[in-house]
Amino acid sequence: MHILELIEKKRDKKKLSKEEIEFIIKGYTNGSIPDYQMSALIMAIYLNGMSYEETTNMTIAMAKSGEILDLKEINKTIVDKHSTGGVGDKVSLILLPLVASLGVPVAKMSGRGLGFTGGTVDKLQSIPGYNTEISKEKFIDSVKKIGISMISQSLDLAPADKKIYALRDSISCVESIALIASSIMSKKIASGAEKIVLDVTVGNGAFMKTTREAEELAKTMINIGKLANRETICILTNMEEPLGYAVGNNLEVKETVKFLKGEMPEDLKEVVFELGAYMIKLAGLGENIEENKQKLQENILNKKGYEKLLEMVKNQDGDITYLQDLEKFPKAKYIKEITAKEDGFIEKIPAKEIGKIACYLGAGRERKEDEIDNSVGIVLNKKVGDRVEKGEIILKIFANGESRLKEAEEKIKEIISISKERNKVKTILKTII
Repeated sequence: MHILELIEKKRDKKKLSKEEIEFIIKGYTNGSIPDYQMSALIMAIYLNGMSYEETTNMTIAMAKSGEILDLKEINKTIVDKHSTGGVGDKVSLILLPLVASLGVPVAKMSGRGLGFTGGTVDKLQSIPGYNTEISKEKFIDSVKKIGISMISQSLDLAPADKKIYALRDSISCVESIALIASSIMSKKIASGAEKIVLDVTVGNGAFMKTTREAEELAKTMINIGKLANRETICILTNMEEPLGYAVGNNLEVKETVKFLKGEMPEDLKEVVFELGAYMIKLAGLGENIEENKQKLQENILNKKGYEKLLEMVKNQDGDITYLQDLEKFPKAKYIKEITAKEDGFIEKIPAKEIGKIACYLGAGRERKEDEIDNSVGIVLNKKVGDRVEKGEIILKIFANGESRLKEAEEKIKEIISISKERNKVKTILKTII
C-alpha cells in the first residue's frame, strides 16, 4: 500500500481499513511518511470525518506506537481521570488524593499547561522538591505502597499522538472530534487505564464551546472505550467562568489544601464529587452515586484526603511543610484589588480571558520553553450570580511586575460585567454513560 492512495481514499470520503490506519501511524512515527503527506491526510480527515471504527483503530494504533504501561501487578482496578482542559481546574490535585484515601488506586500521568489552560504538573512542581519525573518502577511501587502517584508524561507513551497533535496545531486542524477523541483515548489506553472517567468541559474557557459539540466528543470517546474494552464515562461540566476561585500555580495548590480541609467552593465541590463518585463506582467500591459522594464528604471532614495528599507529596520528595503552612509559599510582589463600580449581580467572568491574563502575568506559558512564575495569578472573591455592592472586591490580581499588573488590571475591567438580574450558571451539565 502507498500513502498517496490512502490520502486519495480519505479525500474521496471512503473508509480506511485497520491495516491501512496501522500502516499510516507506523509510517508517520518512524519518519517514512513525511509531514507534508500526513498534513494532507489530516486535512482530509478534518474535512470528511471518521467512523467510530476508524477512530477506534486510529486510537489503538497510536497507543501501540510506543510503550504500553502494564499496571496489572498493582492487582486492583485502575480508574483514570482526564479533563479536556480549563481555567482554574485543580480537580486532579483535590480529587485523586481524595479517592485514593477511599481505596481507589491512582496512577496518574499529567501534562503541563500551554496557553491559557493550566497544567497539573506545573501546579505540582510549585510545591518545593516535588519530583514529577520518577522512574516507571518507582511510579508503580508508589501506587502499590501508598495507593497514589502523580507524575509528568515522561514515559514514551503514544509518540504518534505527540507528532500528530503538533502537526494538527500547525495546520489549523485541531478542532476535529475524531482527532481529539483518538488523541485523548490513545494516551489513556497507553497509560494502563482499565476504566476511564472523563471531564468534558464546555463553554468560553473550554475547547468545546457548545453542549452539542461536547456530547458528540463524549459519545465518540465512550464508543472508543467500548471497542477497546475500556469502560468510559463522560461528565460534561461548565467552563464559562474559572473553576473555584484561584487561577495560578501555587494559588491553586493553596485552594487545594483549603478544599481538603473543608473550605469548598460550590462549583468545584460539584465537579470533584461527581467525578469522584463515578471513579469509586468504576473501581467496584460502591454502586450508589449519592452514597459515594457521602464517602467523599466524610474523608474531607476527617482529613483523610488531606493526609493522603501529604503522603503522596512526601513520597515524591516534596516539602510538606508548605502544605501544612500555606504562608511559606512565595508571594507575588504586587496585589491589586478590583472592585465593583456599581451594585448588582456578577453577570460574566469569562474563563478564557481570565486564563489568558493569568498566563500574561506569568502563570502559564505560550511556548513550551517559557518559564512559569508560580506566585502570580488571579483569585476571585465573587462568582457569576453573586450579589456585589459598589466598592466590594470582585477579585485580586497577583503580579511581579508593575507594567504587567497595570495591563492586567485594564483588561480585567473590560471583561467583567455586572447586571441588575441574577444569572446563576449550572456546573454539571450532563453525565453520559
